[in-house]
Amino acid sequence: MKRTIFLMTISAVLLAAQEKPMTVKRLTPNLYTDDVAACVRFWVERMHFEKTMEVPDGETLAFAALQKGNIELMYGSYASLDKDPGVANSYRRGTGFLFLEVTDLDAVAAAMKGAPMVAPVHKTFYGSTEFTVQDPAGHLITFAQFGKP
Repeated sequence: MKRTIFLMTISAVLLAAQEKPMTVKRLTPNLYTDDVAACVRFWVERMHFEKTMEVPDGETLAFAALQKGNIELMYGSYASLDKDPGVANSYRRGTGFLFLEVTDLDAVAAAMKGAPMVAPVHKTFYGSTEFTVQDPAGHLITFAQFGKP
């Protein structure tokens, strides 16, 4: 009887431990490029992000982290991926897609003037007004404002 109670207690403790909610503190996009510095300039000069960290690789950057408010974005170099034997054969180059909700689409459009336009300003069926540009690495960035008249 004692053994049964003990096993039931252990089972309850293990079950409670498994049901403990897992908290995700942050999700940060990590995009890759052949030119990290150009992507950093894109965000710093156009959207006033701050470069919070960089990892040099000779005369170039292997990695940089950017932040504005609670939004964080990272860029790494394909060359740095190729130097990591565990990763080198596990990834494929491709286009990343970012969706950013903004409060003033007109101001963002002005900041993006001259960036390669993929989709001009348009209204969507889900209630936003948005446009999409390419960053220097070719990743697509959609800026959207909901409720814009």
